[in-house]
Amino acid sequence: MLFEPELHLSADVVVPDIAGWRRERLAAIPDTPTITRAPDWVCEVVSPRTGTLDRGRKMRVYAREGVAHMWIVDPVTRTLEVYRLGADVWLAVSAHGDGDHVRVEPFDAIVIDLARWWLEPPAA
Repeated sequence: MLFEPELHLSADVVVPDIAGWRRERLAAIPDTPTITRAPDWVCEVVSPRTGTLDRGRKMRVYAREGVAHMWIVDPVTRTLEVYRLGADVWLAVSAHGDGDHVRVEPFDAIVIDLARWWLEPPAA
């Protein structure tokens, strides 16, 4: 997994918040400033500034390049959306929120406690 790798995918340059590759597809991190191999999984953490880009152009690029799984995390609404690529379109697999304990693709071998992802609201 890499944080904010610069991906050069066809004519597009995108920077996912987190990206991961299976070892059999990327055995070692290349010693280059950019990566040209599409990841197997990406995670975008949306903000008011990036939401449109993350849910629009980036999702289209990732689908075109065959990224198998995508997560969208929204820290404001405390939600995780899980997508799987099917026939060049994203299929919504599941949506979770706040304090859910979840097993989600492609990491469904482990339980993720979403409550650990969010900042606590400020004290009154």
